[in-house]
Amino acid sequence: MSTFMAKAENIDRKWYVLDAAGKPLGRTAAVAAHLLRGKHKAQFTPHVDCGDFVIIINADKAILTGKKLTQKYYRHHTGWVGGLKEVQYSTLMAEKPELAMQLAVKGMLPKNSIGRQSATRLKIYQGGEHNHSAQKPEVWDK
Repeated sequence: MSTFMAKAENIDRKWYVLDAAGKPLGRTAAVAAHLLRGKHKAQFTPHVDCGDFVIIINADKAILTGKKLTQKYYRHHTGWVGGLKEVQYSTLMAEKPELAMQLAVKGMLPKNSIGRQSATRLKIYQGGEHNHSAQKPEVWDK
């Protein structure tokens, strides 16, 4: 018996909804990365992008445990001399909670073309409403 290898054209993608309200940001991001990568499927193949679509709602109600709100910073460099920009996570969660969730999920995906392609299937919303009801998403609560 040979090992099953998934092909990109034979993959059927489902839509899942994750509710981040009252849950740690990292735990929600880990579940989202798991679903985006497709590791929950029996036909998972490492070199093929076989993940699903993920909708994260209530990103503004996700929590950070410990002292992360005051001690953790989002840093990026513009490329210019002295261009290091840093934002404290308390400010980031108040102003752009979708970006904080997106950065957490992106950091848990592989750093290659499959990870970049998987990240495009992530949809994050600040409130409890999303506009993907036509896709009939299922609630993921495992």
